[in-house]
Order: sequence, then structure tokens, then C-alpha cells
Amino acid sequence: MADMTFRDVGKSFGRTEVLRDVNLDVADGEFVVLVGPSGCGKSTLLRMIAGLEPISTGEFRIGGQLMNDVRPRDRDIAMVFQSYALYPHMSVERNMGFPMEIAKAPKAEREGPVRGAAETLGLTKLLDRLPRALSGGQRQRVAMGRAIVRDPVAFLFDEPLSNLDAALRVEMRLEIARLRKRLGTTTVYVTHDQVEAMTMADRIVVMEGGLIQQVGTPMELYDRPANAFVAGFIGSPKMNLLDGTPAEGGLRIGSAVWPAPPGTTTLGIRPEHLSLEPTGLPPLEAELTVIERLGSDTNLFCEVPGIGTVLARVPGNVDLSAGAPLSLSPRPDRLHPFDAQGVRTGG
Repeated sequence: MADMTFRDVGKSFGRTEVLRDVNLDVADGEFVVLVGPSGCGKSTLLRMIAGLEPISTGEFRIGGQLMNDVRPRDRDIAMVFQSYALYPHMSVERNMGFPMEIAKAPKAEREGPVRGAAETLGLTKLLDRLPRALSGGQRQRVAMGRAIVRDPVAFLFDEPLSNLDAALRVEMRLEIARLRKRLGTTTVYVTHDQVEAMTMADRIVVMEGGLIQQVGTPMELYDRPANAFVAGFIGSPKMNLLDGTPAEGGLRIGSAVWPAPPGTTTLGIRPEHLSLEPTGLPPLEAELTVIERLGSDTNLFCEVPGIGTVLARVPGNVDLSAGAPLSLSPRPDRLHPFDAQGVRTGG
């Protein structure tokens, strides 16, 4: 069993507290993504799982066994880093089998796991090559293959795709998703890219300032963010967060009053949930300033008097030009209310 539990886990470097009150359960075989901006503590938490950083407070367990003082080599965990960390003088085959070589496994015993991992990752024809003869995506697959050969109880990924171009990132996301489906191994994956988190995770852990802000499935976080930070971080393009003033019937946003629970000071609305057609709620009167045509969709950047820039995402074939007046109507069931501290209101 490779379930993981964190109970009141914290981490400090001297007087600087970088993680606190981490309480999290990761089920056996689950793919959990830690996501958040730079400096939020996600990579530090991953390194604590691996044993590369000591835990300052609390308890961390794998399969019920306390791991706080267990050495990294004894945790049976494989880690894939942002840098490929391949040995340049070794072939692909030897790079992948090196963990078993260090463990003194005979060459004949290494061949089966290496060949199996190579077949899984589409590297069979590249086993004799040196890393310098590989593309970035192929090198990352070799790094993943080296982790697979170890047959660990859990995989840890630390921003493995950040060095790849956009097309390769999409390709490697698919590779990792297929790999996870085949192996079913518990995986904790760190990224700052919420698109990676949304497309790969069973559950996402959103972090900010050393604290867990929310844990849930991708659609739970998208549909019901617990606070304004999660609302602005999850979703692409990000949610519009519109400050208003209390009014009879809800919150006044510009010239419109939209329904909101008591205590609400900000209403969030995702760009894809703003319509150019009436929705039953008063629209925001705006001027179109910038158009981004993306093919199937078009992003409309609009200026709303007293509010500022509001983004709407509409079908790609919309016939508009900069300077046009627009009425932006929100879907009534897609408004997200938050109080002055950024916490969701209304239960």
C-alpha cells in the first residue's frame, strides 16, 4: 500500500516558516497534483515526501509507516526532476537501468525491466543512443523510464515539463496520463501550470503562502472555488473578480445589480460564462478594446466604467471590432460570491 497521510506537517528554515498545518490524505494509486505560484511551498512538500528535506513539525506516513526519520533510499520512492539529470556518457539503456546497477543487480536481471519500460515509453529503438542525440521529450521519457525501472511504491514529479515547448508539453502530458493508467502507482506531481493540474489530476491541492487553500477534483475546484485565490488561479483564462458595493437585491457591479449572499464584496464570473445574449440578469455595459481570435473561441477584452477590464470568451466566429459597445450578461448559476477576506460566502 502506498497511501500517504500528512498530519499537521510544517517546515521552517531557521525562523522562516515555509509550510504549516499541512493535513492531507493521498489514496493508494491516486494521482494528486500540487499546484500554486512560485514560493508557495509545493516543491518543498514534495522534497519532504522524498526525504530530501526534514520535516520540522507533524507526521508523514506512507502505508501507515511513520516516515519522518526514514532515509530517502529506504522510502522506495522514485522522483523525476525538472532537469532530466541523465548521465551524458551513458546510453539510454544504461541510464534507465542505473538504479538497478547501483543496487548490484546483475545485467541479465536488469534487461527485462529496462526493455519493458522502454516499450511502455516508446524508447525501444533509442536504447543505444546517448542523451545528446535525443530530443527534450525523449530525454524526459528516459528520466521517467529510469523511475519506472525501480518499480517504486510511489512516483514524485517536480515540474517535469517546464523545460519543454508548448507542443511537447501537450505530448508529454498524454504520455504521463497513459503511463499512470498502465501502472496505477501512487503519484504526487508538482506544477505551477494549472492546465497541467486540470488535465491530469484525480485531485488537485492548491497552495499559497505555505498553506493548502483547497483540495478537490479538477471540476470541484472549477465549479466551486473555496476562496478568491483558488477562483483566480484555477481556470484558463482566469476568472473575472469584480468588486462591488452592497445594494438591494445583491451587489452593485458597475451599473448592474447581481444577486449575492449577505457579506459579499466581490463576485467572480468566468469569461466563458459571460454572454452577449440576455441571460435574465442586468448586463454590464462595456466597450470592446482588444480581440484575441483563437479559432474555436474568441477572447474579448472589454472596459467597463467604474470596474476596469473584463474578459469574455465567446464563439470564434463572432463578428466584432475594437471600439464596439457590448452588453455582457452573466449566467445566473455561475456567479461566485466572496467576502472582503476572499472567502466564499453563502455556504
